[in-house]
Amino acid sequence: MAPARWSGGTLDPLIPGFRLNYGLRIGNRSISVFPEPRGASVPGTCVIGLQWGDEAKGKLVDILTEHHEIVVRYQGGANAGHTVVSGGETWKLSLIPSGILRDDVSCVVTGGVVLDPASIIGEIDMLEGRGVTVAGKLRLSDRAHVVFPWHMAEDAILNGSVTGGEAIGTTGRGIGPCYRDKVGRSLALRLGDLYRPEFRQQFDHVLTAKRQLLEAARPAGAPPIELDGDAIFRQYSSYADRLRDCVGDTTHLLLDAVEAGRPVLFEGAQGALLDIDHGTFPYVTSSNSSGVGVDSGSGVPGRWINRVIGVVKAYSTRVGGGPLPTEQDNPTGEHLRQRGREYGTVTQRPRRCGWFDAVAARYTARLSGVDELAVMLLDVLGGLDELRICTAYEIAGKRVEQFPSHIDDLRQAVPIYETLPGWPEELTEVRREADLPVAARRYVDRIGELLGRPVTIISVGPDRDQTIFRNTAPATAACPPTNQQEQTTV
Repeated sequence: MAPARWSGGTLDPLIPGFRLNYGLRIGNRSISVFPEPRGASVPGTCVIGLQWGDEAKGKLVDILTEHHEIVVRYQGGANAGHTVVSGGETWKLSLIPSGILRDDVSCVVTGGVVLDPASIIGEIDMLEGRGVTVAGKLRLSDRAHVVFPWHMAEDAILNGSVTGGEAIGTTGRGIGPCYRDKVGRSLALRLGDLYRPEFRQQFDHVLTAKRQLLEAARPAGAPPIELDGDAIFRQYSSYADRLRDCVGDTTHLLLDAVEAGRPVLFEGAQGALLDIDHGTFPYVTSSNSSGVGVDSGSGVPGRWINRVIGVVKAYSTRVGGGPLPTEQDNPTGEHLRQRGREYGTVTQRPRRCGWFDAVAARYTARLSGVDELAVMLLDVLGGLDELRICTAYEIAGKRVEQFPSHIDDLRQAVPIYETLPGWPEELTEVRREADLPVAARRYVDRIGELLGRPVTIISVGPDRDQTIFRNTAPATAACPPTNQQEQTTV
């Protein structure tokens, strides 16, 4: 069979970035295909957390925003938290993209997000009260599904149930029930519905059904759940009035932007191991928090994204239930928790801490199509005599190097570690890679080798200037442990 060759074409004068008559030639046959964006103008960058969330993505997004015109939040809800430190000031955000702290940058919350109007209005008030301009910079999708009080009531009931003897551990903010209604459709309300003449009729229909469902689900002996329909309707109508100038069709806005070659930054929430389809189910969030969720959540096809940055902590943490194979419920774990200030941005729950899990992060790097890595909170490891990286699991007596698809197998996983030397130095004042201790550089490089991607960014503290950018050649494919390093199973 003759080899296939791509043939070029002329630029479309009406749609910036597209070529006309772009096709595939096989022998003497020419097959027309859809227009292709110019390689030099593919404008999208995506930041994805590769662990169980809390990887310090907000700091990285804040830094990268300087080189983008639009920052997009495309999934999750007010259950996600980003903390950004700049000039000694700390900013905690849940729904509004971190890019809001920069001038001349637009922030977009798309239809893949479930929106709690009270939460986002609270963030707007907090930002404006501290001198940050929000008006004219924030756009909310009219397709975003809205969180109502009945969702929070459902969340409280369901969070009391257990899976395998362990509570899932939601934030109680109604995110999961809202996503469930989105998929169920008949009891869902979107932000755009709040501006329609028939909103009251839709609202009453949903309210009646929710009262019945909540009464049926109410645990024995628990007090009745009161939902004052008139008060809720008035409250949400006032929310709609407050947000009116921000609401619109963000799908067309973003498609117009990428087709015009404008640089867009996509900000992931939570972490890839919490992905509803590909994470540690059922101990997951309610949306696609890995890289596979960018397209559906934002409405922007993946062909417009040419750079995916995977963000990892230099160690592992998670909040709530579910297995954490490398967890250290010991002085090492407490060292990580205290030095890393490992308490949830949204819930203030203490995070469980452990060694870096390369099996899990290698899986999510592949899943999310990661091109390069950012290793955050490297400074937290300072003062430990030795460090460990999990390079494989032992499950039912067998060595396993692929991340298990079933939670029962992950529960049984015993980590197999490499041991590397630690360093006594504090890293928070380091600004050049050459000034990092040799052991720190070796540790970072080993993470890149095991994940098969280059580490291009290192963070040694929460502030913007505590960031080191590296010029690193691409890493080779994911490496198995070498025989030169100690193998231990704990």
